[in-house]
Amino acid sequence: MAIETHKWDVTEYLDNEEAIFAYIEAAFEDGDPVLIKKALGEVARARGMTAMAKESGVTREALYKALSENGDPKLSTLLGVAKALGVRLTIAPAATVSDYAEPRHGA
Repeated sequence: MAIETHKWDVTEYLDNEEAIFAYIEAAFEDGDPVLIKKALGEVARARGMTAMAKESGVTREALYKALSENGDPKLSTLLGVAKALGVRLTIAPAATVSDYAEPRHGA
């Protein structure tokens, strides 16, 4: 008896804002630039590459190229994609200041 398999496509599950945000957030938390770029590309495909490009302020071809396997998107492209998705990129400390404080020995 043969096992029947189906190709899994994440874009089929990126059908609402909550799922999209959670997917992108997980990619950024992982911290791997390749994974982040791939996630942004999959979200762009799920939302429609032409619409995402227009909202991002770049051409469709430029967006495809930037988010392709060999692409290296500019910060301006990433900011445009974030804006089109209704999110923003922020900076936060990786650790709190107390994580770096020297322990006190005696007073």
